[in-house]
Amino acid sequence: MLKLSNVNAGYGKLGVLWNVSLEVHSGEFVALVGPNGAGKTTVLRTISGIVNPAGGEVRFMNQKINGLPVQQIMRMGISFVTDDGCLFSGMTVMENLMMGAYTVNDKEKVKNSLDSIFELFPRLAERKKQFAGSMSGGERKMLAIARGLMSDPKLILVDEPSLGLAPKLVLDVFKTLKDLTTRGVTILLVEQNVNTTLKIVDRGYVLEQGSIIQEGSSTELRENDHIKKAYLGIA
Repeated sequence: MLKLSNVNAGYGKLGVLWNVSLEVHSGEFVALVGPNGAGKTTVLRTISGIVNPAGGEVRFMNQKINGLPVQQIMRMGISFVTDDGCLFSGMTVMENLMMGAYTVNDKEKVKNSLDSIFELFPRLAERKKQFAGSMSGGERKMLAIARGLMSDPKLILVDEPSLGLAPKLVLDVFKTLKDLTTRGVTILLVEQNVNTTLKIVDRGYVLEQGSIIQEGSSTELRENDHIKKAYLGIA
């Protein structure tokens, strides 16, 4: 579904990513983990078209997408949930959700998406008229993910969903993401919370200083000596 081949990217003259290659297959739950500042978010921004790579290639559904406008990439079926959610605080839950469907012209499809989201997130159904700015941190994360689903994406990119949340809320958000994969949603997750992440994903890549240094199944990565020492606190 998604393939990055030897991608180099950055901001102006500042290089951030170096020969990054990774793949996400349809129906998979894949994680990109690593320390803060490693370039994980830049990978997602490059996939979604916010950052144009200086070299290499990004392909989605076997079509080259690097260089395409952000909106065109979104219409192709990629949704990007940023670490801060980019919610409209002065708008209601329903209004935020409808903003997520602004590229969808089929009203029946929008209705079906809403029904599915309210089934998945009953708390949002109860708070349809509540302003996003007055919601708790966990609820806002849920709303950001739900809004990302409103365009009925083939692939959803999720950036640091645990950021700023209490441990229990982190588990709730991760459980929701896992539930999405059972419904056929393909997810590429960026996270610093390596321990919890590697318990729920199918496969993972480890990014350090802008380069992929490890890849494998979640079990393989959890048993890797470097991962144990650097991320799991196991000597």
